[in-house]
Amino acid sequence: MTTEAIYAAVDWGTTSFRLWLIGADGTPLAERRAGEGMTTAAQEGFSAVLERHLAALDAPAHLPVMICGMAGARQGWMDAGYLDVPARLDAIVGRAVTVPDPNRDIRILPGLAQRLEAAPDVMRGEETQLLGAAGDLGPGSHLLCMPGTHSKWVRLRDGAVEGFSTFMTGELFDVIGKQSILRHAIEGAGPFDGSHPAFLDAVKTACIASARFSNLVFSLRSGQLLHGLDATSAKARLSGLLIGLEIAGARDTAPDALHVQLIASGAMAALYTAALEAATLGATVIDADQAVRRGLHAAASAVWPS
Repeated sequence: MTTEAIYAAVDWGTTSFRLWLIGADGTPLAERRAGEGMTTAAQEGFSAVLERHLAALDAPAHLPVMICGMAGARQGWMDAGYLDVPARLDAIVGRAVTVPDPNRDIRILPGLAQRLEAAPDVMRGEETQLLGAAGDLGPGSHLLCMPGTHSKWVRLRDGAVEGFSTFMTGELFDVIGKQSILRHAIEGAGPFDGSHPAFLDAVKTACIASARFSNLVFSLRSGQLLHGLDATSAKARLSGLLIGLEIAGARDTAPDALHVQLIASGAMAALYTAALEAATLGATVIDADQAVRRGLHAAASAVWPS
């Protein structure tokens, strides 16, 4: 099956690596996933990591490779630069950089940069998800959310990115839960999902009282000490407060938006869908894996049309 591949698609994050062998119609024929993101690959060597995963799938020796993500960062394999917004998504393809390699045609897609002095912002990797998702959207204005360690909220109009905002929601959740006094409140917490009452209540509270965020977060500790708040509810509440704060901030950038295109997968998609509904915003889920593959396929089809 792998001999039918016409190129390899790679989404190379800071801590993650995903590779697919892709057929002529864009169908994934084989897949590799690993924790060998930019940080690891910078030490071992990007070429070595890539070739090892291609060899594991018996990929042809001269199979071309289309890459998005942190492999194109300054600290990555090769600086792929940024395309300044406002920018059409289809312009990303024309800015792909070529990695010198004696055996393969390897391209890395650029990121997007918002150079406003009052709101500087960057993304790398998510622009390819946007490229893949845009085909599902009609003309007009759209507000898109890509949740994660650094969630991205994007304002898209007729296939062009007008602006975007990054929210450090996932990273703050990790830092607060592990390095602040609140670690005692959530220690031993069990799993929860978007139906948990503490999560939903926290989202609603943060949306209407975002200025009190640091006070609301401390209530996890005081709630445990004074009212016996259990660890799972405390963790669900912390998640809800952070996601609610994110939604409140995103609403400031697009106050007229009533519906969100949510580019996410699995548990994250379910959690954010519940949060958006609690914040009285409609949501349509676009699978994140499919979106990035479609974006990489659009780029590959333009670069290697044959």
